[in-house]
Amino acid sequence: MSKLPFELLLALRYLRPKRTFVSIITLISIAGVALGVAVLIIVISVMSGFDRDLRQKIIGFNAHLRITVPDSTMADYGRLMSIVSSNREVRGVAPYVLGPVLVQTEPANTNAQDVREAAPFVRGVDARHEADVSVLPSSIIDGTFDLSGDSVIVGSDFARQLDLNVGDRLEIYSPADLERMRRQRGSEAVLPNDYTVTGIFDVGYYDFDADVIVTSLENAQDLFNLDDRVHGLMVMLRDPYQADAARDALMKTLGARYSIATWMEENHTILSALAVEKNMMFYLLFFIVLVAALCILSAQITFVVQKTREIGMLKAIGATNLQISGIFLSQSAIIGILGVLAGFGLGIAAVAYRNEFLEFMRRATGWQLFPASIYQFAQLPAVLDAHDIGLICGCSFVICILGGVLPAMRAGRLKPVEALRYE
Repeated sequence: MSKLPFELLLALRYLRPKRTFVSIITLISIAGVALGVAVLIIVISVMSGFDRDLRQKIIGFNAHLRITVPDSTMADYGRLMSIVSSNREVRGVAPYVLGPVLVQTEPANTNAQDVREAAPFVRGVDARHEADVSVLPSSIIDGTFDLSGDSVIVGSDFARQLDLNVGDRLEIYSPADLERMRRQRGSEAVLPNDYTVTGIFDVGYYDFDADVIVTSLENAQDLFNLDDRVHGLMVMLRDPYQADAARDALMKTLGARYSIATWMEENHTILSALAVEKNMMFYLLFFIVLVAALCILSAQITFVVQKTREIGMLKAIGATNLQISGIFLSQSAIIGILGVLAGFGLGIAAVAYRNEFLEFMRRATGWQLFPASIYQFAQLPAVLDAHDIGLICGCSFVICILGGVLPAMRAGRLKPVEALRYE
């Protein structure tokens, strides 16, 4: 004798594959649940991966805190660095200069078509302190992190766009140069500053790799006529998610003259948009599971009608309403378990081989399904979060159970006499 309850035994027996319309609907239901769970796992994992990698790229190249003087530059930054460094939450602090420039590659000959131009941002850094506040020194993929003399390091995508290599020269026009050219209107030539590319960096984030060039603090101060002043301080914290608390503590120390922005505030728009997209994708894609639940409902209603005579016989020999309902709820549960397990396996496999699939599609079709210029990442990121996966699988299983509630209640209410009368 089996130790399983007879409700579960009958449910398993009734679910055995048969060449009937109900069996086809049951298989469609399992496939629908599996597809819904797999798609949800894939999409939510990719969205979580975007969020994690985006945060890592942002806080790796940009500071956790940015200290500035509103509508002015900072002259006493050496003293401020000492004060900020004394905070126990601060891991590193460095001055910076940041502003837009016009860049022109030095042509190899006099052919005007060889001239290439771009309008990136110049970031002036102190090479002695930059390793304390960013991953830039460790992100050099060609050349060296050498900012001595008239040298610059450029992003990998910027170098690709302008066909630059280590050793090439750049002409950089500062905003002051451009303003002087506008006023003189060609009456006197304005010569740009010449710089040599000594390194190429790749921090893995397209906006930084394509739109930022880096030079020494002294060169940037000359470009923007700052003398010995800077635009602000970049602060790296021991825990980037304690940025609000660290900012409040530093504001009390420095006073109201200074403005302190956290990395979350500076990137609030993109981080909030990503969170909203993740939530919306979850709710929209969950309709796939709801459609599968409707298939379960349809199959169970048809099954109850087909098994009316058996239900009457079971009730006649003593089966209770709850036991009859349990048979059909068990069927819904089994369908849900099979669908969730299949979807879980499919989703995990798809996430594990996502980049291989994208590469295969690129080779097979020639389409770049995940262009870095749009999505900002070289590869498709993903994070398998146990909470998200548990929520997806749990909610899907509950939806499958609910899909069989109404037919189960209908079967439980059938009276033996009425069930057998029309057979």
